[in-house]
Amino acid sequence: MTILTQFVIGLVFGLGLLLSGMSNPEKVLDFLDLTAIRSGGWDPSLAFVMAGAVTVTFLGFRAIFRWKRPMFDDRFHVPPSQPLDWKIVIGPALFGIGWGLAGICPGPAFVALGYGSPAIVLFVIAMLMGMAAARTLARSLPSFAAADSE
Repeated sequence: MTILTQFVIGLVFGLGLLLSGMSNPEKVLDFLDLTAIRSGGWDPSLAFVMAGAVTVTFLGFRAIFRWKRPMFDDRFHVPPSQPLDWKIVIGPALFGIGWGLAGICPGPAFVALGYGSPAIVLFVIAMLMGMAAARTLARSLPSFAAADSE
């Protein structure tokens, strides 16, 4: 039942990305290009998509955590609260820079693979290679490994 539930949730997420335009790099870049406000080329629609997602998540978490246990598991799996460290700052900064340059992030990239665009295929391959390189680097540098075990 868990795999089917996860599949349905992923399917709904992917359909939401398609319907909102988040899987279209041009639409995302039109949103991120604030210099286009004066010329009328700026597309604010994704701000509404993000605001809707944040609202649903905020309300959903508040409601669900009132339950004694989740529907499809014995307990909630909530990560422990940790203070900010350099990896928590650098990682999202690199993610944001990549999103701003490419106009797409990992979730929408996998959805956009369905378009068959060579640029998206190349992006996903580069993303997977970057993830593998980051893991290799984390294992080879003592400071990374020590930070992971904290």
